[in-house]
Amino acid sequence: MSIRRVAFDHPDAVKLNDQVQAEYAMRYGDDGDVTPLDASMFAPPLGLYLMAYDAQGRPVATGGWRSQDENDEGYSDGDAELKRMYVVEEARGNGLARRILAALEDDARAAGRTRMVLETGNKQPEAIALYASSGYEPCVKFGHYRFYEDSRCFAKLL
Repeated sequence: MSIRRVAFDHPDAVKLNDQVQAEYAMRYGDDGDVTPLDASMFAPPLGLYLMAYDAQGRPVATGGWRSQDENDEGYSDGDAELKRMYVVEEARGNGLARRILAALEDDARAAGRTRMVLETGNKQPEAIALYASSGYEPCVKFGHYRFYEDSRCFAKLL
């Protein structure tokens, strides 16, 4: 297994983003996560996007962070927002999400970010369990989905 830095618009990132969007749509009965994102948001030093590849070179997991500072969506100065954490179904249960999460936290800390924040939903219990077991605690809602009942927001000091 290898983890590599890629651009958010890299073909493998787009492929896995399409898969995670389909999973969101299935779980929530909607069009997936419509938070506006573009590749520049994940370009160092303002962010990072990672892909994990299996031994055959297939993309199997992804995740990124982007810088956020105080704004009208509820972010605070120094925030790093976790986005698009996803592991393909056949690769789940092998610790990939935890490895990507740790690498993203380390990179955000090195970039001077002071808090990692994330938004997930109540229909993603696996994600909530991962974040809780990794030291994330519920926080005031922020971001695009802050007014949605199903939304759950978490934070961890870096």
